Amino acid sequence: MTSPSQEHQPFAHLSAPNAALYREVLRAFARAKERFIVHLRPEDVAAELRRDNDDALSQALDKLREWGNLRADADTGRVTSVEDFHRKRFLFQLTPAGQAAEQAIAFYEEAIGQRGALQSVALGDIAEHLQSLAVLARDADPDPARVHLLLLSLTERFSSLADNAQAFMASLRRAIDFSDGDVEGFVAYKERLIEYINRFIADLANSGARIARLLSELEGCGHEGLLRLAARREAADAVPDGEDAAEAYGRAERRAFESWLNRWRGLRDWFISAGVERPSQARLLRQAAITAIKQLIDAVGLLNERRSGRSDRSADFRALARWFAEAPDEEATHRLWRAAFGLASARHLTVTAATLEEWREVTAGTSWQEAPPIKISPQLRRTGSYERRGKPNRVADRSQARRLLLEQAEREAAETAAARAALRTEGPMLLSELDVLDPRAFRLFLGLLGDALAARRPGETEVKTVTADGSMEVRLALVPDGGEVEIRTEDGVLTGPEHVVEIVDLMAVAP
Repeated sequence: MTSPSQEHQPFAHLSAPNAALYREVLRAFARAKERFIVHLRPEDVAAELRRDNDDALSQALDKLREWGNLRADADTGRVTSVEDFHRKRFLFQLTPAGQAAEQAIAFYEEAIGQRGALQSVALGDIAEHLQSLAVLARDADPDPARVHLLLLSLTERFSSLADNAQAFMASLRRAIDFSDGDVEGFVAYKERLIEYINRFIADLANSGARIARLLSELEGCGHEGLLRLAARREAADAVPDGEDAAEAYGRAERRAFESWLNRWRGLRDWFISAGVERPSQARLLRQAAITAIKQLIDAVGLLNERRSGRSDRSADFRALARWFAEAPDEEATHRLWRAAFGLASARHLTVTAATLEEWREVTAGTSWQEAPPIKISPQLRRTGSYERRGKPNRVADRSQARRLLLEQAEREAAETAAARAALRTEGPMLLSELDVLDPRAFRLFLGLLGDALAARRPGETEVKTVTADGSMEVRLALVPDGGEVEIRTEDGVLTGPEHVVEIVDLMAVAP
């Protein structure tokens, strides 16, 4: 079998149309290599993938060979005839490029999917390793092999702690954002997560202080001597470079020593703060964990509010959409629209005085098709801008309009006060005992009823709340087996379950 005619492209299968099959095939070869199996026949790959040895699999193997992921050798072990010899039978194995690409992809997928963990055990291991190093530092002739192994183990545990903590805090944000999923599962998971973070914060506070103390103690005993012992032991394996072996050994020792100094500096910065402006990474991690707990609690609180139906705009819109869908006719949907949004006509548009004069005779409920049109100049319609020639208009005297507005505001305030007085009860009374309500009193009563029902938690039968403007207090208690009652208004009849209601006007002047 000839080698691939094109350059190796071991990552080409990731963007190919049949990428999923290519990945499964290469994973099968990787798993076989873990079992120390080098060559695989197509039927072995099919058995590994639990699928048929069909043309699709043969084409996938050929494409992977062309891209350089696999190498194909003639399979002559099962030839029993001349026809078998001429028939294409191959043994496939991973090429070095294919194996390196598979390892790189596996490492990438593991790093991306890693959720991380807060390793309290690693904190204890780091403290124990530093304790052992402190004992060796006080020895006049410490064992280089033991020092080197302790430093290697310390570096490994510290790297694992730092990487996992970083991955965990990154994944925690995704966990908090998952609050739109299953509410019960989310709340249960968050409780376990908060307990987990709390335990780590306590361990970090205890072990972190011990680690910081041991680091300071080691630096006082001459930690660089231990690092130099480790560097010298690593340099002993350096390959001679050129004729001067001593110089190569010296360079290798210096590089190794600088590398150990850099790692020690990272370890120190993690657990020892350098003033207020440069807190240690452990302190930052502790603060981030505390902040995460607060965010988790806020997320749970938000979910509880959603479940109780409070302060959830999306739930309000869904309920409004359901009311629109359940409206009996189009006229009802229009009434619902005006009640929900209260949008009026576009009165902010500038119109001419003549148009305004015509509009005075038009009621607010007139359709735009029947209302007088707005007349604009041809130049404004053609160019989008209009500048009238001649003298500017005289400044309009709006004193009369302001006086009318003031009178209207005073009249509305008086009507609201009258409605509030009409709704005020002398004590607890039944809803069915309410008198006929005029439209303004009825709108105010609906607002009070909405505030009380919004404040009532699921399962509660009584509630006491104050309106948002602090002007009225309402107490509402459900009457068991009270049945449906009717509240008569000038616009119609409102029905609902019987309640005991008490409305107090907090703005009323005491007699």
